[in-house]
Amino acid sequence: MKEEEADLKRTAIFKVLSDPNRLQMIRILYKAKSEMTCGEVGEKLNLSKSTVSYHFKLLRSVGLTNTRREAQIKYLSINQETFATYLPGFLETL
Repeated sequence: MKEEEADLKRTAIFKVLSDPNRLQMIRILYKAKSEMTCGEVGEKLNLSKSTVSYHFKLLRSVGLTNTRREAQIKYLSINQETFATYLPGFLETL
């Protein structure tokens, strides 16, 4: 990947992370060290499931989280590869 493309990707990541709720969601997932559902994350942040789902859609759009669907339930997790590539050491600061 060219430097320019990498910078555009980082810019998109920083825009998404600039929201306090999304930053907290990343922190919660990182500290959980496992998959969580939108409902579980929402309970910790006192946010509705639809609000959490909206934020996770944005996090997923820049590759910060993974979503695995099982029937009606979506399981969310940190995309370690994206953090390692674009923000090495970031998760450890949370």
